Parts: sequence; structure tokens; C-alpha cells
Amino acid sequence: MRSKLAQLDPLTLRPRTSSVVLCIVFGVVFLMIAAAVYWLGVRTVAGQTFEDLVIVNYASMMPSWLSLGHLQSPIIIGVALAFGVAAFVVAALRRRWWLIGQLAAYSAVCFAAAKLLKPYLPRPFLVYIESSANNSAPSGHTMLAAAAGLVLLCAVPHAWRAVCAVLSTICTIAVGVSVVFDQWHRPSDVLMAMFVAGGLMMLMLACTRASGMDRPGDRVSSPSIQLVATALITLGLCAAAYGAYVIWQVQPGLESSAGWAASGSCAATTALVFGCAALVNGMVLMMRQLTAAPLTKLGLIGAPPLPPKAK
Repeated sequence: MRSKLAQLDPLTLRPRTSSVVLCIVFGVVFLMIAAAVYWLGVRTVAGQTFEDLVIVNYASMMPSWLSLGHLQSPIIIGVALAFGVAAFVVAALRRRWWLIGQLAAYSAVCFAAAKLLKPYLPRPFLVYIESSANNSAPSGHTMLAAAAGLVLLCAVPHAWRAVCAVLSTICTIAVGVSVVFDQWHRPSDVLMAMFVAGGLMMLMLACTRASGMDRPGDRVSSPSIQLVATALITLGLCAAAYGAYVIWQVQPGLESSAGWAASGSCAATTALVFGCAALVNGMVLMMRQLTAAPLTKLGLIGAPPLPPKAK
């Protein structure tokens, strides 16, 4: 049956080559951004000063609601596990067996990355800081929340992908802001975790095949995915650009650990956490739809739309 479908239309069993290439490119770019965030935040004097100003002053300068009730580790882990279990149950009910293997491999790699990177990444002593001098990147709690949300996003059918993308974005932001507010992690730890989780998910999507995709009869274009993905990507880029601009504005004060740079550093951190979470989830939402449902004549319900005939 599969061979007959492949002869009739190869896109019933694999995504478009261009979509696979895009997944690989975006995955590598996300991982490079994660490496750049680590380098700028950990291995430069300005970066260490910026993060020290944030971790020391964030709770006193930012609204208290950003603490979200001081999320405890069991709550974060419990919600992430609930997302993960729901994702695997949905994939099993949909009989997407290849997808289950993809999600299991992705979860294992994310867990290994969170466990192995933190103890082995160096944190040189470049300037005196009030916070801990030990490396804390990447944030395990943020990576857990981001990975769990992305797993759920990729497991559900197309009708629920946009909703799950918004839910994943909110949960990732909540955990990312909370761990900075409670002084568990520095800003670079949170941002690095988001981009590592997003980059690994992009590489996982590049391996999509057969039962990792939507069934041909269920493949339809989705206005909700188009709107939500566009909004998340656009708002994410704008927020990240604003955060980078604020950092550029306070950069002269970072060289001398000036107190006036603290408020700007905290505001920039909030914008970057919001923006990067939205960007990563929006990009994964877009690429999941492209790899899961390449639209062909076999994949559409009814005949594909045609341009109007000239009168």
C-alpha cells in the first residue's frame, strides 16, 4: 500500500525536501543562537555584569505578578509531565507510531542536554559578581517546560496545533520569568534553554516520515495556524529586538556596574524571555504544519482550489 501511495504521490510518505532543509537550517540557527547567548552572557565582562544586575534586582524592580506565585519545582515538573503524557497518548490514539519514536528520541536528547551541558560548560571569573560564580546554563526547568510544550504541539492534530502553540508559549514564559524572579537562573540560562529545545525540535521535524505526518485525507490548510504562527513570530521578533535595543542603550553602564543600568537590564530580560519564547513556538508551529501536512491533490479534501477563469 505504501509503495503504491509513494508511486502515486511521494508527499504522502515524506515532507517536501524544501521543508526538511528549512528544518535543518532553522535547527542549526537556533543552536547557534543558544551558543551565542551563552558566550555573550557568560564569557564577556558586560554579559556577566548585565546578568548580575538582573538576578540581584529583578524581584525588586519588576511587578510582583511576574513571580506567578513563586512556582515551585514540583509544579513545573508536574505540568511538564502532564503535557508529555498527553502528547504520547494523543499520538498513540492517532496511531502516529513514527511520531511517537521521534518524540521519545527528542525527549531523551533534551534531558541529556540539560543534564550534561550545565556541569561541563565553563564559567570564567571575569568580574566580581554578587550572585553565584558557578555555571547555571542552561536552565533545566525552562528546557523542561519548553520541550514539553513543543512535544504536545507536535503530537496533536492540526485543529489543535495553534491552541497548543499558545499554551506552550505561555507556559514557557511563565517558567522562564519565574526562575529569574526567584533567582534560580540568569537570563542567558533561560534563553539558551529555549533555543536548545527549539533547535533540537527543528532537527527532529527534519526526520518526519510516514506515520509521523498527518494522514493524507486529513491534510488541510489551517487559517488558525497561519494566523497564530505569524503573530507569534512577528511579536517575538519585535520583543526580542526591543530587548536587544535596551541592552544596547544600557551597555555603557554595564562596563562600570552602574546602578542606573539595572532597571533597563530587567526590562530587557523580560522582553527577551517573552520574545524568544514566542519566536521559538511560532517557528516550530509553522514547520510542524509544513512537515506534517504537505498539501497535494491526494492530501486535500476535494479538488484543489483553482484561479478564476477569465471572462
